[in-house]
Amino acid sequence: MQDLIVVATLTAKPGHEAVLKAALERIVPLSRAEDGCIRYDLHADLANPASFVMLEAWRDADALARHEATPHFHELLKTVGGLVEVQVVKLNQLL
Repeated sequence: MQDLIVVATLTAKPGHEAVLKAALERIVPLSRAEDGCIRYDLHADLANPASFVMLEAWRDADALARHEATPHFHELLKTVGGLVEVQVVKLNQLL
């Protein structure tokens, strides 16, 4: 079975960079502790200080679905909702 890879790019609207960064930093350890989480790494975009990229690997789609149902994931959405633009890409590695 292949891992499910998620690349989430979150870009704060002007003035909300610190709120986004803090919210993302809070969710990392909680997400890493979840069953089915293989990788959950936060990165800063060197070209855009308002943009962050979360690289995730999950055992399968069910593990990701459980993650998306957790209280800490919903708290993230509540905290940054309306303050950021989000792009999520879900991938399976081919080679």
